Amino acid sequence: MIYKNHLSKKIDSTALLLLNEIAVQHYDGKNITVTEAMLLSNIASPATVHRKLDELREAGLIEQVFEGKNRRTKYLVPSKEADSYFAKMSKAITNAVNS
Repeated sequence: MIYKNHLSKKIDSTALLLLNEIAVQHYDGKNITVTEAMLLSNIASPATVHRKLDELREAGLIEQVFEGKNRRTKYLVPSKEADSYFAKMSKAITNAVNS
């Protein structure tokens, strides 16, 4: 599956898997760092994950934020654009189940 957001950025299935993982961790209150994301070998190699993180950031689907006073560690969080994407997917799934 390829998702195309309002910024006309194409996001492939590997990047969407990574976005899903970032979102699940975020909503569980466990934001992950770039380093932790690169260890997600079930999604892709570290180099590919790093490249996909850049694609997601450029597409406006994730943001890097600091927590507390630690300015060295950046955490990955879904953006408002990602929230919109997940809302659309939820609606589509609900419609499919109800039809």
